[in-house]
Amino acid sequence: MTDNNRNLLITIILSVIILTVWQVFFMQPRIEAQREAARIEQERIAVQNSPTTEQPGQPAGAGVPGAPQTTVPGQASAPAGASREATVAAGNRVAIDTPALAGSINLAGARIDDLKLKAYHTEVDKSSPNIDLLNPASLPNGQYAEIGYVAGADAGAMPGPDTVWTAPAGATLTPSTPVTLTYTNDKGITFTRTIAVDANYMFTVSDKVENAGAAAVSLQNYGRVTRFDKPAHPSVYVIHEGLIGVTGEEGLQEIKYATLEEDKRVTPGKSTDGWLGITDKYWAVALVPSGAQPFQPNFSWFDDGRARFQADYLTDPIQLAPGASANVETLVFAGAKEVNKIQAYETDRQIRQFDLMIDWGWFYFITKPMFWLIDHLYKLLGNFGLAILATTVIVKAVFFPLANKSYASMANMKKMQPKMLEIREKYADDKMKQQQAMMELYKTEKINPLAGCWPILIQIPVFFALYKVLYVTIEMRHAPFFGWIQDLAAPDPTSIFNLFGLLPFAVPAFLLIGVWPIIMGITMFLQMRMNPTPPDPTQAMIFTWMPVIFTFMLASFPAGLVIYWAWNNSLSILQQGIIMKRQGAKIELWDNLIGIFKKKPTPAE
Repeated sequence: MTDNNRNLLITIILSVIILTVWQVFFMQPRIEAQREAARIEQERIAVQNSPTTEQPGQPAGAGVPGAPQTTVPGQASAPAGASREATVAAGNRVAIDTPALAGSINLAGARIDDLKLKAYHTEVDKSSPNIDLLNPASLPNGQYAEIGYVAGADAGAMPGPDTVWTAPAGATLTPSTPVTLTYTNDKGITFTRTIAVDANYMFTVSDKVENAGAAAVSLQNYGRVTRFDKPAHPSVYVIHEGLIGVTGEEGLQEIKYATLEEDKRVTPGKSTDGWLGITDKYWAVALVPSGAQPFQPNFSWFDDGRARFQADYLTDPIQLAPGASANVETLVFAGAKEVNKIQAYETDRQIRQFDLMIDWGWFYFITKPMFWLIDHLYKLLGNFGLAILATTVIVKAVFFPLANKSYASMANMKKMQPKMLEIREKYADDKMKQQQAMMELYKTEKINPLAGCWPILIQIPVFFALYKVLYVTIEMRHAPFFGWIQDLAAPDPTSIFNLFGLLPFAVPAFLLIGVWPIIMGITMFLQMRMNPTPPDPTQAMIFTWMPVIFTFMLASFPAGLVIYWAWNNSLSILQQGIIMKRQGAKIELWDNLIGIFKKKPTPAE
C-alpha cells in the first residue's frame, strides 16, 4: 500500500465511522435540560375525562393479569385536571421517607404511585424540582407498581386495583419502620402485607395469606408496572428505553415502545426467577417475583380507552386449604440506575442478571471496564472530567508499545519518501512493477505501510466505550468539569456564533459550536499537519476540511467525549513528535503551517 493509499484508507475509515455515529447513534436532543423541561411541561397538562385512577370507560380491574373484567367501586380521586399535588392529597396514603426517596403508597390498591428521587433534579441547578419517578394513574405521566391477586368468584374479592387496605394511623414507611397493611375479604381470607424499604431503591412486599374460611381456595399472585406516557425525548438507538426483563430461557428481553404498539403483546415462556419492568435512560421500575411459584411474564400495550404500557406477571395457582396460610414475597425496584447499587442488588438479593437493567451494549466487555476505571479515578480525583483525562493517559500508556511501533514505522516512511518518489518516477508507466518495488522497499527497510492506521483503529473502540459510558450511566448525568461545563453528559453549551455568550442572542441548536469542540478541532488539525501534505489534491482537500467537519459533528456530542478527544489529540501530537525526533524524521508541522499562509505560485510563475 502506497503512502497515498494509506492516507486515503485512514480518511475513509474516519469518515465512515463519524458519519455512522452521526446518522445512527446520535439521536438525542441537543441539551439534556430541554428534554427534562419537556417532560415537566407534560406533567402540567390537565387530563380531560379521566376522573378515576383507572382508564376512562373501562372496568377498574382492566389490565390485571387473569382478572375477570368486572366493574368494582372506584376509589377517591381528585377532580379531572387536578395538579399532581391535589391528586396525591385526594387519597388515603402512607408516607414514604427514606434517604433516597419521598412519596407515598396509595391505600386504594396498595399502589406505589407517588415517588420522588431526592438526589436527582430536572436541571443542573440543585434548586430545580426533584425527579418524579412514579405518579398517580390519573395524571398524563401516570406510572405505578401494583401487587395483587386473582381467583375464582368462590374465593371472594381479591386484593386488586381498588381494594382499600387498612394501615396504622400516622404510619410512615422508612428503612427502619416497615408498614403493615391488612385486608380481609368476604370469604374469610385475610391478607397481611408488610412493606419494607431499604435506604436506596428496593421495596420488599411480603404477603401472608390466611384462609379462615370453610372451603379450599386457589389464587394467583400478580404484579404489574403500568405506564401511560412515553419519554418526552425521541428514542435513541444507542440505548434501550421501554419494557425490559430477564426471565426464563429467553434471558434478556428489550422491547421498544414502538414495537409493542405494533405487536400489542409479547409473551415469553414461563419462568421461576428473574425480573421485569419499564426502564428509562436513567431510571427504572421493576418487579422481582417470588421464586416459590412459576410465573408467566407479559409485556403489553393496551389501547382500550386510555393507551398504556404494562409489564406484568401472573404466578401459577397457590392452593390454600381451610385454616392454611401461604407467604408470597415480591421485590419492587423503583429508582435511579446507579451502577454500584444495581450490582449490589444483583449479588445480595440474587437477582439474575439485574445489571442488564443498565444498557452496556454489545461491547459491554469494553464499556464496563471503562466505567470501572473512570469511577475509581473519580473517587480518587473528585471530578469526572479529571477522571476522563486520567483515563486517557492510562489508555495511552497501555497501548504505548503498539502506538510507539506505529509512529516509528510512520517516521521511517517519511525518511523513505525520496526513495518512494524515485520508484514512482521510474515505474510511472508500469503500476505492477511500481507496487512490487514498493513492497520490496517496505520489506528491506522493515516498514509496515498500515502502521499509521493502528493508533486510529485503537482509538475507535475506546471512543465508543466512553460515549456509551457518558450516555447511559447516571453517574455522568449533571457531572461538572470546570468553568462553563456543568454537565459532562450534555454538549458544550457555548457557541462561537454569539462569541460564547458575549452577544445577547440565542444561537440555533445546529450552530452550537462551543469552546471545547473548537479546541478539539484545532488539536485534530495540528495532529494531521504532523504528516506531509498528500500530493493528491482530493486527499489534501479532505485532510484540510476533516477537522472542520469533525468540529461541527462532535459539537453535539457530550462535552466529556469532546474533552477526551481533544486531550487524546494533544497527547498524540506530543508522542508522535518525540518518536519522529528520535527516529530522525522531519516533523512536518511547522512547514505545513507556514505553507498555509504562503502565497501559492500561479501556473504562469
